[in-house]
Amino acid sequence: MGSLARYALGLWIYERMGTRFPYGTFVINITGSFVIGLVLTVLDDRMGLPAAWRLAIPIGFVGAYTTFSTFEYETLRAVQHGQSAIAILYVALSLLMGFAAVWLGTVAGRAFA
Repeated sequence: MGSLARYALGLWIYERMGTRFPYGTFVINITGSFVIGLVLTVLDDRMGLPAAWRLAIPIGFVGAYTTFSTFEYETLRAVQHGQSAIAILYVALSLLMGFAAVWLGTVAGRAFA
């Protein structure tokens, strides 16, 4: 399910925003960070599930949904095509916004607890 969601959302984003910047992968990684923060917090704080179940649910879906290897490849391709500024911007925004998204997901998850 996660990989199908990734494909559909990535395609939808690229059709609307183009491919100059890797928008699809960026949005998928940021939303995946939020979802894993939210879901793990809710499962930890509210459900009290055993660790195996608590990790299987978000990692099974989000692991298939997020695209870190694609992120790395797109960064390399930007550097290889002389687009170092795009590569640096992409890495910096992905790290900063990914961290912010996982934090916000945790905050949102605590609101449900």
